Amino acid sequence: MSYILIIGAKSDIAKATAREYSKNGYNLYLAGRNINEIKSFQNDIKIRSNVDIQLKEFDIIDFNSHTEFFNLLNPKPFGTIIVAGYMADQKECENNFAKTLNTINVNYTGAVSILNIVSNEYEKQKKGFIVGVSSVSGDRGRKTNYIYGSSKAAFTTYLSGLRNRLYISNVKVLTVKPGFVNTKMTEHLNLPSKLTAQPEDVGEDIFNAQQKGKNIIYIKPIWKLIMLIIKHIPEWKFKEMNI
Repeated sequence: MSYILIIGAKSDIAKATAREYSKNGYNLYLAGRNINEIKSFQNDIKIRSNVDIQLKEFDIIDFNSHTEFFNLLNPKPFGTIIVAGYMADQKECENNFAKTLNTINVNYTGAVSILNIVSNEYEKQKKGFIVGVSSVSGDRGRKTNYIYGSSKAAFTTYLSGLRNRLYISNVKVLTVKPGFVNTKMTEHLNLPSKLTAQPEDVGEDIFNAQQKGKNIIYIKPIWKLIMLIIKHIPEWKFKEMNI
């Protein structure tokens, strides 16, 4: 069975996605910083699914290493899933440009760097798929998280253009907008249960949507309606709102 590359593989969403692909018979490259920290996870899904799971050290903001990283993968992955993400507090970003820059580099610049390399390979081979986990926060800028949201908006736009470019080459590109997800990254937030998905929901939906060749998915459908309403609030009114 083909290999799938998951970047940002230590996150809760990535692990759930890895389980979904492995139980459906796919071999995996799990990539991230200090990746040996999930050695026990690697062994667990190996035993459960009887597939090959390889851990690959990868730093999404070490742009100069990306070409060599991808060139050394043998065989090349049939699909690449970007789950890497970073969300700092909005006020911290406003007062600390290092946090702003890291937000942009992890959520956008680094993803673009590796996906430019991946997409060139897939375009040449005329096969493969790309999944990018973006965010509903990128659908409209809000004062509570516009640094994070703008990086995800850029990533969403990039994936849209990539999907347009690669369509003729039979390469599918899926944009995933999870909304609230109960993960380590959001454990400090008081999230409404009806709007909050579990990592397992995201992993299952990513697999099913990718297999069906979908373009854009919201994990909980209600988020599509919520963001549609938010996007259509006139700017003169929206700028006065506290959301």
